[in-house]
Parts: sequence; C-alpha cells; structure tokens
Amino acid sequence: MTRRFFPKVGLLAATALCGAGAVAAADPAHADSTTAQIGSIEKQIRALEGQLNHMKRDLSARSAEVKAARSEAAEASRQAREAEERFGPVRYDASGRPMPPPPLSAPPGYNYAGSPYQNVAGTSGYVPSGPALKQGQFAVGAVRVTLGGFIEAAGILRSRNEDADISSSFNTGIPYAQSANYHQDEFRGSARQSRISLLAQANPNDYTTLSAYYETDFNSAGVTSNSVESNSYTLRTRQLYATYARSDDDFYVLGGQSWSLLTMFRNGITPRQEDSPGVIDAQYVPGFVWTRNVGLRVVKGFDHDKYDIGVSVESPQSTYAQTATSLPGVTINTTNAGLSGNGATLNSLTTYSTEYAPDVIAKATADPGWGHYELFGVARFLHDRVSVVGSGSDNTVLAGGGGAGMTLPLIPKRLEFRISALAGEGIGRYGSAQLNDATIARNGAPQPLPEVLALTGLLFHATPKLDLYDYVGTEQVLHRESYSVGKNNYGYGNPRYSNVGCDVELSTATCTGNTRGVVQETAGLWWKFFHGDYGTMQAGAQYSWTTRTAFRGVGGTPHADENIAMFSFRYFPFQ
Repeated sequence: MTRRFFPKVGLLAATALCGAGAVAAADPAHADSTTAQIGSIEKQIRALEGQLNHMKRDLSARSAEVKAARSEAAEASRQAREAEERFGPVRYDASGRPMPPPPLSAPPGYNYAGSPYQNVAGTSGYVPSGPALKQGQFAVGAVRVTLGGFIEAAGILRSRNEDADISSSFNTGIPYAQSANYHQDEFRGSARQSRISLLAQANPNDYTTLSAYYETDFNSAGVTSNSVESNSYTLRTRQLYATYARSDDDFYVLGGQSWSLLTMFRNGITPRQEDSPGVIDAQYVPGFVWTRNVGLRVVKGFDHDKYDIGVSVESPQSTYAQTATSLPGVTINTTNAGLSGNGATLNSLTTYSTEYAPDVIAKATADPGWGHYELFGVARFLHDRVSVVGSGSDNTVLAGGGGAGMTLPLIPKRLEFRISALAGEGIGRYGSAQLNDATIARNGAPQPLPEVLALTGLLFHATPKLDLYDYVGTEQVLHRESYSVGKNNYGYGNPRYSNVGCDVELSTATCTGNTRGVVQETAGLWWKFFHGDYGTMQAGAQYSWTTRTAFRGVGGTPHADENIAMFSFRYFPFQ
C-alpha cells in the first residue's frame, strides 16, 4: 500500500505545480493568485506527508505486534507440547473448554490430584502420575495402571511320556525303563502359559511409591479340567503383592505372593526384575533357584541402590521320602492331605507339610558398574511329630544353606554370562527338579538331605530381533542318608534298596530308584519378527537333554534320559 500511495501523491503535486507555472507565464496578472494556489498546494502536500508518516509508524507498530504475536504463539505451542509430554493430553471441563495443565515448574512426571487438577492438602501440591502414559497404560484418578502379559501357542515333544503339559517334570516325571511311558513319545499343544498382568502405582508425595501387582496364567488344573473337547483349565495366581517404597530412604517393603528372595535378580533386589531363564518350559531349567510364594520382605539400599540388603519370611513347604522308621509302634506325621469343604479351601488331592515357622531368607547384592553380584542364604525349620498310642513328641530340625550368583556382561549389550549355586541341607524345594527335602532319621525326626543346586548360562543378543541362549544346570543329593536294622532298610538312597525291576519293562520286581541327581543342557532362540506401536510378536524354539540318575542299590544304578523340543508363538500387545 505504501509503495503504491507515495508515487501517486508526488505525481499529483508535480502536475499541479506545472499547471500553475504555465498559467503565470501566460498571464502575469494572475501571478499573485497562482502563488497563493501554490502555497495552498504545498500545505496540502505537507499535510499528506504528515499523514503518510503517521501511517508508516502505525504499520511498523502493527508489524512488531504481529511478530510478537507469532513469537508468543510459537512459545505457547512449545509449552503445550512440553506439557502434553510431561502431563498427558489436555483435559476439558464440562463446558468443553480446555483446562490449564499444571505449571511447567512442577517436577517432571507430576500431575495435580483429583479431577481434573487440584492441589492436595498436606502434600507438595502435586501427585506423581509417572511419565507420559505409554502403550498399555491408563490413569484412574491419581493411580497409573499398566497392563501386561502375552498370548502363547506352544508345542511340546518329549522322547519320554511324562503326562505333563508346558511344565516338565525333571525328576520322577522322567520314567525308568520299567514303565511303558519310558518307551513312548509325547506331543502336546498348550496355550496355558498365556499370561495377564496388571500393575497399579501411585505417589502420595515426591518420595513415596505405592504399588500393587497381579500376574496370572492358566497353568493349573481343577478336578474337572481335561484336554478332550473343551479345555477347561483354571486361572492360576502367579504373583499377587503390594509394595511400599521410599526413594529418599532407599527402602521398600513387599507383602504378598512373589518370586522368592532367593531368586536371582537382574539388578539390585528390584521387584519384577527377577532373572529367570528365558526358556519356553514353564518349569525352567534344573539348578534354577526359585519359588513363587507368600512372604513379607524388607529391603534397604545404599549409594542409590548400588548395594542392597534384604530379609524375607516366606511360606514353608517340604517333601519327604521314605518316612518309615525302625521304632516299633510309632507313627511319623510329616505331611497331611489338604482339608477342603466346610470353609476350608486347601487341595484335598495333595499334601501339606507341618512346619510351624516360615523359611527365613537373607540376601545382599552389589551392582558396582560392571556386573551384578549376589550372596544369599536360607534357614528352614523342618518339623514332624512322633506318636505312639497315648503320647508323642515334636521334632524340629534346622536346615537350609547358602549360595552366590553373578551376571557378567562379557560384551556389553551383546553377551551375558550367568552363574549361581545354592548348597545346604533340605533345600530341594527351591530347585526346578524338585528333589526331596528330607527323609526320617533313626529317632523319627526329619533328616535333611545334603544337596547342591547350580546353574550356568550364556545369553547372546545377536541382533535387536534375535536372542540365543544356552544353559547347563544340575541338582544333586550329595550323599545317602540311610540306615538298616536287621533286614529292614530305611532312609534315602539306602544301598540295600532293590532296583532289580527298574530296567525291565512292566517288571513286577521292586524299583526304588531314589534320585541321586538331575543334569540338563538346554539351548534355544527367540526371534522378534514384529515390534512396534501395535505390540510385539515373537517365535521361539528350545531343545533340552536331561538325564536322571539314581543311587546304586541291589540290581544296579538306574538312569533315564529325555530329549525335549518346544516351540512357541507369542503376542505381547502392550510391549
């Protein structure tokens, strides 16, 4: 507008002046009149120039305002993006107007409590809701909920018929040649390891985190479960616990059903960071130390969790072998069938041991910057009752053991080496092969079996989509715990026990075959062929060779081996 306007004004002024000059030259009488006209025109020109200068100043001011508005809009857009990243999408009130987010000066990952935003009396004014919600997360008020789990279709092929599903039985499930199952293969398909998990977290203040975790699968069977037409297997609780954690004190308490404190961890003693072997078999690998049981755990960290110590009390259970005794007229009570009905809800088809105190476990870990290191121990209180008609006595025997483990990143982010071991007495329940914990001594008291559980493995991250693994594990009863009185033999691994029938199919001769040890090597891979905003799909394959060896008795040393191949297809919709 300015460039077009000024030339026009100049042209009009020049035209007017030229015309006035021509008139004055032609008629001097009109000179005075012309001079007056020129003066008037000059005044008009000066007035127009003043107006034009004013317009130029207005346009310049408006241009500055436009630039400032654009800068403010860009800053507002940047703040909106930052606020959405930190506090989630914009919320709206009942009338549809956008609600202002918390100020950007608030600590990252924090939101006002309430609906949609408000300060909370007695707190810092903000209630943490964690980082921006990710895939599989949603908020319920000030509680952040994370979904997890996977759907699996698995195939199992065994060279011996264990009559087992996705969880192999590495001890008595591997039959000796006396059984027809030794001579039969076994194939099964299973979706029962499919898993569902839910994690709920809330932060009453800057330092406190409250969490609840639930994890379930279908790897259990009720009395009506079958595989004939409509597979009707039951929902099983794997983990169900709550934690109270204080980051300022480097401290947490966990209560409920979780992995045992004896289980190896990936770093520190951090819930949901347990380092279980990444195999398909739901019974994992012999030598892997673990349970998932009810307990109460207290953990204290030091130097920002570089070092941790923890103590837990956990629900006890024990298994006994050869509970007969040479004491005349005596009954030994070590286990009882579960009571069900009339308000009781234990399983009447299995037995429960009679311990009167929990297992006590302690652990110390170190993560100094290269590798993860653990020391751990467990104390157990095996208990039974020796009864005769009219009287009896209780017996409690201290058992347990200690061990260590470590995970070493031989090639950072590519190759990991892991080794762990637990040695002691009466620790069979903590191994995947499930060796017996005890037998009965001469006086009728529990006699813990001396045992060692060991596992070593390599995990190779070949590519971002391909993982390879190899594990070697063993569980061994170190020596016999037995005695004989005359022709009567007692205990575990007694050299007078008869193994005559163990190697003859359908033999009616005795096959005691007390397991001395189990050894397994297993190798496999996982291929993540799809990973993105819609979840992860992966396929896996595993092969294992397992051998079971018995103590030598009359008739020889029974042994059996087994080859197992497993295949898996899994979809993780929230990962």
